[in-house]
Amino acid sequence: MKEEKKATRQSYGEALLQLGKENDNIVVLDADLSTATKTDLFAKEFPNRFFNMGIAEQNMVSTAAGIATCNKIPYVSTFAVFAAGRAYDQIRNSVCYPELNVKICATHAGVTVGEDGATHQMIEDLSMMRTLPNMTVISVSDDIQTKWAVNEISKIKGPVYLRLSRLATPIIYDENQKFEIGKAIQIGEGIDATVFATGVTVAEALKAQEVLSEKGVDIRVVDIHTIKPIDKEIIIKCAKETKKLISIEDHNIIGGLGTAISEVLTTEFPARLTRLGIKDTFGKSGKAEELMKYFGIVAEDIVKLF
Repeated sequence: MKEEKKATRQSYGEALLQLGKENDNIVVLDADLSTATKTDLFAKEFPNRFFNMGIAEQNMVSTAAGIATCNKIPYVSTFAVFAAGRAYDQIRNSVCYPELNVKICATHAGVTVGEDGATHQMIEDLSMMRTLPNMTVISVSDDIQTKWAVNEISKIKGPVYLRLSRLATPIIYDENQKFEIGKAIQIGEGIDATVFATGVTVAEALKAQEVLSEKGVDIRVVDIHTIKPIDKEIIIKCAKETKKLISIEDHNIIGGLGTAISEVLTTEFPARLTRLGIKDTFGKSGKAEELMKYFGIVAEDIVKLF
């Protein structure tokens, strides 16, 4: 893991610009937040393929659905609380039900939004989006993975929800790392425990791996970047090979990563899972790093379990 940090929303904007240069069918819609979501990079280069829909997220998603019927690939961007929350009905009925090729790319997810507070800290989106039929759900952890995801989802047909953060996070992977939708990344071969993580918590899991290694505890970290379809094989494999299972996420523990893993374990290989996440409460206003500590989703909270 490198010391260099970068917000996945910035990586998203850069990747979207590059994708626009390579594919004329890429169209971008934003709800008056382009400087924050970084779609302004695309807008400056391709003004005729960028649409600022104003503070009208529901209309934006419906418009994107219409554009998708014309063989274009719309990327829809706004904060996660507005994308998954305010426009849920339109995503369900206008995008997922007809299985249209719309990419919902939501930035500023989780409590790491920080000072914007509980109203803007979307910690229910993974739960909402993964329950929708036909929806692929991806939660990226760093710059390299984000750029891969932005490009890769343009190649698959159908609805996608891509979860991005506001907080700058460490760059974990090098440019030669291979990713595949639906296939998690295992880091380390430790048998003492498996820590399943996604998004901003992958870096925290890797920090815990280093600290525990110095204490003689050998754990493996599994980056579950695809929440749906989830990688059942690696979950079962880790349940069989390691003594302890832990999940950690910047999301409500109800319905998110931990729940998705539990569903696999319940039906395939019953095993105990300790879930770290937001415990059925709303967020609070504060600095992102302070909130992660407050809600118990940092490396220290993993270490405490040993």
